[in-house]
Amino acid sequence: MPDDLLHFRAAGTSLVLDFTGALLPRVVHWGADLGDLGRDALACLALADAQQVVSCSIDEPVPLGVLPQLSAGWLGTPGLTGHREGQDFSTAFTVRSVRPESGEGPVAHRVAVDAVDEHARLALALEIEVTRSGLVRQRATLTNGGGRPYTLDGLLLTLPVPGHATELLDLTGRHLRERAPQRHEFTVGTHLRENRRGRTGIDATLVQVAGENGFGFRTGEVWGLHVAWSGNHRSLAERTPAGVRLLGGGESLLPGEIRLGAGERYDSPWIYGSYGRGLDELAARFHGCLRDRAHHPRSPRPVTLNTWEAVYFRHDVGRLKALADAAAEAGAERFVLDDGWFRGRRDDTAGLGDWYVDEDVWPGGLHPLVDHVHALGLQFGLWFEPEMVNPDSDLARAHPEWIMATGGRTPPAARHQQVLDLGHPEAYAYVLERLDALVTEYRIAYIKWDHNRDLVEAGHSPLGTPGVHAQTLAVYRLIDELRARHPGLEIESCSSGGGRIDLGILERTDRVWTSDCIDALERQQIQRWTGLLLPPELLGSHVAAPVAHTTGRAHTLDFRAATALFGHFGIEWDLTLASAGERARLAEWVAAYKRLRPLLHSGTVVHGDHPDPALWLHGVVAADRAHAVYALVQTATSVESPPGRVRLPGLDPDAVYRLAPLAPGDRPEGPTGSEPPWWGSGRVELTGHVLETVGVQAPVLFPERAVLVEARRAGT
Repeated sequence: MPDDLLHFRAAGTSLVLDFTGALLPRVVHWGADLGDLGRDALACLALADAQQVVSCSIDEPVPLGVLPQLSAGWLGTPGLTGHREGQDFSTAFTVRSVRPESGEGPVAHRVAVDAVDEHARLALALEIEVTRSGLVRQRATLTNGGGRPYTLDGLLLTLPVPGHATELLDLTGRHLRERAPQRHEFTVGTHLRENRRGRTGIDATLVQVAGENGFGFRTGEVWGLHVAWSGNHRSLAERTPAGVRLLGGGESLLPGEIRLGAGERYDSPWIYGSYGRGLDELAARFHGCLRDRAHHPRSPRPVTLNTWEAVYFRHDVGRLKALADAAAEAGAERFVLDDGWFRGRRDDTAGLGDWYVDEDVWPGGLHPLVDHVHALGLQFGLWFEPEMVNPDSDLARAHPEWIMATGGRTPPAARHQQVLDLGHPEAYAYVLERLDALVTEYRIAYIKWDHNRDLVEAGHSPLGTPGVHAQTLAVYRLIDELRARHPGLEIESCSSGGGRIDLGILERTDRVWTSDCIDALERQQIQRWTGLLLPPELLGSHVAAPVAHTTGRAHTLDFRAATALFGHFGIEWDLTLASAGERARLAEWVAAYKRLRPLLHSGTVVHGDHPDPALWLHGVVAADRAHAVYALVQTATSVESPPGRVRLPGLDPDAVYRLAPLAPGDRPEGPTGSEPPWWGSGRVELTGHVLETVGVQAPVLFPERAVLVEARRAGT
């Protein structure tokens, strides 16, 4: 075995692991970079961290490993729960090998650990990595070494956080209002977020964060955990009276879902941990890791027109061609035909599963539209919901056994649909054949892959055994196989909007549909908090109609477009009904997006910690910090008017920047006929330090308005 202490460093983060005594690895430190520490210094660090014996505790404390065990005296949430018909419910793993390995791709450091419990006849393999962006990630493989089947109830991997992490932040939400933050004290006990929806969930926590009291985007140390899994999962923050604070996560298993025969194994999802000084740095580590992947989308993210809110199910070739013409005129680069193109699909009550072009609506197939779209120079994309089936469909009538169910009953319907059990090889093969054939025939460049209901009573026939785990893996295989057959095919993860956003599905998709709500005010919050995990180029963000379909709220075109700008920009609006002036103004915003997307989709996302909750500032700073674009967003009326100074974060403190409003977001609309004296003067040149420390006066804006500000390093 190598040294009992390993120190991994990357991008301002340190991870120190202790393997003393052949125990499962213990995290001595996870957080700020500790610098170059020699073997003696690491030994002193571990000694200084060792706990003393206190009254009414076990006589010889065993350090808490990344997989907490009852055999070590841990009485909190166990790392491994399972049994062999009631036996072997508690494990005591002994490490047999520790293999530090050189990293590759986005991984800077890696260690593989093999451990065994001879009595329980279980083997455990751990992989712990530190990415080049400073993320820590780990996963485990549990193998039944022999004997009777082992029923696995849960596997939880943890990371400790220090005592000065006294506050928790996570996210919740609902359809049309995803990613709502909630904060509270890190009290003694367990704050558990468990998801049993069969998908990541519209109310998913996304990232479970512990931090210093009052932490913000730019201030306070924070530690966050994400479970990279698209099925049932759980994450928790736990604090004990013994002073332990930890974050943990893993898959949430249904009763009896994983039953390992002799030699069989279970692979946990990756559990990610991110440390930062402020939420911006925590998010930047996720963004950097995603961007370091070999398969991360690198071509300019095409301006996408999606037809859903423009036509819904009212498909007409002439109308859709006219919409494509208007999209091309505005500068769109991709045209996506949404729901309603397949057999029997005149509304959402029928047709799902019958993946054949509806001959009544499209007597010539989709070719007339596809050819027209391609002639305009646009890519063509198509909507599917491959994992679902309407009972009113030829597929469901032919194969009722392919519907997920248990107990001899059909689960309650949602959106008039049930879940297609891809754990059936025949169902899987049918869906793959249909998608493959359609992608081939119509030269489809892009799939909007939807998933519009939770998995309720998700049983696998004929016995009705739990099927969420197998369904999740089958979806992964299906997407992987389709993309292998069609290199270059891009896929969007949509699930009632933002219901399937996680790093498991993002390993095989190219963007997410952030929410079904395109109301720009709602999207400001939804995109702000989804950005804790994902960079802008992965966040589908569209310009909607003047009156939002999901809220009835009216917004100016400039506010709608300024909101969509900081994502993967698109349009979801019937442009054939827009005025000539609206189309011309939209084209200006499309041109601005195309000009700015190299910055927006590669730079560092920043937010201002402004004391006025009605005035938000966010932006993107180039990697070399020579260029930055900020949005000032007035979400409501402010207590004070004028609103005072806003500080511009993320710039090089020693460089001098020219500051100016940025067209087309350079028109402040507010209850005054004047602008701040510096606005448009072209004379403001200040250091990055001054701009972040002092800032500039914000213009007075009406509620639900936004303006853009650009900072360029002097001389560039």
